Amino acid sequence: MIRPLIAAVLAVTLAACASTPKPSDTPPAVVLISIDGFRAADLGRGLTPHLDALARDGVRAEYMRPSYPSLTFPNHYTLVTGLRPDRHGLVHNTMRDETLGRFALARTEAVDDARWWGGEPIWATAENAGIRSATMFWPGSSAAIGGVRPSEWRAYDETFSGEARVDTVLGWLERPAATRPRLVTLYFEDVDHAEHDHGPGSPEAEAAIRTVDGYIGRLRTGLATRGLDAQVDVVVVSDHGMAPVPPAHVVAVEDMAPPEIAANVTTGQSVGFRPQPGREDETRRRLLGRHDHYECWTRESLPPRWHYGAHARVPPIVCQMDEGWDAVPRARVAARLAGSTRGSHGYDPALPSMRALFVADGPSFRDGAVVPAFDNVDVYPVLARLLGVTPRPNDGDPATGAAMLRQP
Repeated sequence: MIRPLIAAVLAVTLAACASTPKPSDTPPAVVLISIDGFRAADLGRGLTPHLDALARDGVRAEYMRPSYPSLTFPNHYTLVTGLRPDRHGLVHNTMRDETLGRFALARTEAVDDARWWGGEPIWATAENAGIRSATMFWPGSSAAIGGVRPSEWRAYDETFSGEARVDTVLGWLERPAATRPRLVTLYFEDVDHAEHDHGPGSPEAEAAIRTVDGYIGRLRTGLATRGLDAQVDVVVVSDHGMAPVPPAHVVAVEDMAPPEIAANVTTGQSVGFRPQPGREDETRRRLLGRHDHYECWTRESLPPRWHYGAHARVPPIVCQMDEGWDAVPRARVAARLAGSTRGSHGYDPALPSMRALFVADGPSFRDGAVVPAFDNVDVYPVLARLLGVTPRPNDGDPATGAAMLRQP
């Protein structure tokens, strides 16, 4: 009687084991979240209980360094390619290309044109490996880069609420295995907008931080109630920080170089000029070197630590504004002078004000780990490792992931 009983127990046990997927059979999904403009220093200040819990349970970096220029599109695309802007070609939020013309965030026809986007984003690498992906408003995901788009993607819609974004992502993640994406991106602009309008540290900015932290809480609660929290790695990043800009801290680009001698290509903080034909020497004499509130270089002589200047879309002369100063067309100067303190980014990535956020938690990440600061190009190798895909050539350091993953 004992032997048949043992045999029966073994049969039931083996059947149960066969029906329960092994961890290797069900690799975790990855949710990559961007909180645009979130400063690393705003973590742990009592404004972000959900992000603080994520960092406490998993991994956080002391901070993450953005790539130059510390602007939204260049850095979002760096995060998903591991390439610096000088290599992937999104060298600014506004650009000119000899063949393609003008690129600007509001020009949908340019944003959706894959010819602007170099390299291969992680969702394309995943799709090429047979892994489904779904993106919620990530820069570049509306273009068929290399002929590939995510299995599902949303065109940017500022009116689509944060709650709806989270609920859509949760819906994607609870689908049957055949249609469930393993890579999901999610984007929130609330903090960036509030800080631009009112300055970092303002009541409006802190309210926006609390709001987005609530979205993170909604996601984590939704994962837990669906029994998915042990099957999803959550990675939260920002693209850059933010610095306060007093109302009088503005320079007219026409005062930097009159349009008759140099065409202004980019404004803001990383300011580009293209000399008019025959005015090259005059433009260099006027711009190159140190000035009040900014400094200018030829693109060949920019500081090496910025890894910037080789791409043809980088303007021939680049002027970097000092922290807390903006350069805008003269027509906009009066409005700035009459306004109040606002926020800007695009400054030297080495500045503490530009430091970005990195926190992550999930089955693949160590518990309670704090890793030293790293460059944002290092995020891409981590994403590739989480998805189990071979990374494309990139500028990241795989050692960064080794310090934060359970199985480096």
